[in-house]
Amino acid sequence: MPAVIRLTRTGAKKKPVHRIVVIDKTRARDGKPIEYLGFYDPKTNPAVVTVKKERAEYWLKVGARPSPIVKTLLKKQGVKA
Repeated sequence: MPAVIRLTRTGAKKKPVHRIVVIDKTRARDGKPIEYLGFYDPKTNPAVVTVKKERAEYWLKVGARPSPIVKTLLKKQGVKA
């Protein structure tokens, strides 16, 4: 199962809020995830990011690949991506 760590979009129209999720690579962007890892709100100043660091490190260790944006967010939170 090729898992990826990526963002899913939630929130209202023109007010995006994202969840950081582990999901099967073949699923749709907003499909059913394997696990929720955190939250990202780009509209606040500064942007709010919360991540379950232990779970993110676990998924990276077992081979899940982060998207480029998630990789940047994880690095800012202190997770070695």
